[in-house]
Amino acid sequence: MRSDWIVLPDAVVAGVAELVGGIIDVYPASSGNHAEIASAVIGSTSSAFVKAASGDLEVRSLRYELSATRAVDWFPPAILWHFERDGWLVVGAELLVGPHANLSPGSTDLELLGVALKGLQENQARPGTWFTPETRLGFSRPEADGGTLIHSDLNPANLIVTTSGMRVVDWAYATRAAPWVELALLVQWLIGSGHTPEQAEDWLAQFPAWAEADPEVLDDFASRNASKWAMKSRQGGEGWVHDLAAWTCEWAAHRA
Repeated sequence: MRSDWIVLPDAVVAGVAELVGGIIDVYPASSGNHAEIASAVIGSTSSAFVKAASGDLEVRSLRYELSATRAVDWFPPAILWHFERDGWLVVGAELLVGPHANLSPGSTDLELLGVALKGLQENQARPGTWFTPETRLGFSRPEADGGTLIHSDLNPANLIVTTSGMRVVDWAYATRAAPWVELALLVQWLIGSGHTPEQAEDWLAQFPAWAEADPEVLDDFASRNASKWAMKSRQGGEGWVHDLAAWTCEWAAHRA
């Protein structure tokens, strides 16, 4: 659950202030929930996107994201500093400036996404304890296992269009998997941005990992993913859960 900046202990705020040369302003993030605190902090000498956590689960997640962010070159925001104080883990990262990606058909951001994906598809997972397709998705099959460290949640809110290219934030679900899994998980967001399943698959055909994937494996992935989100939707949940159920079911119906 996301909290306000004011819940941070004074010693933690003082630590951040020292690192940015005094806090001028704080802007809470409008999306995401992987840390208790997530805010853009503007300082007199530097600025940072600050995430902080104190709960056991949240701290573990933030430590994991810190490791994942450091394991991938350029695309994630650079880690500027981190410290622990008064039971809080605090991470300051590069503050990326730019709008979230527009993944609708015909958008110029799709070209930037393609460039980013081609780079990310080559990112081999370093030694470490990472999510697997089974632990990340709740379902898997042997073809999903692999040595690529994928982001696994490339929704538009996690894609920032900067003047130097598309950057990728929120690496809390980084997963060691076959590269096609990243692309299969992107289908739902392309459909949610206005693509038909056919258009989404046509766009993904530019990537060798997609072109070389066994169609039967993709059929099975689409079906299992749709079943998972349909079940979550029936159990209630926020609007985005119902959206994902609709988009994944649309792709599964197309594959069937």
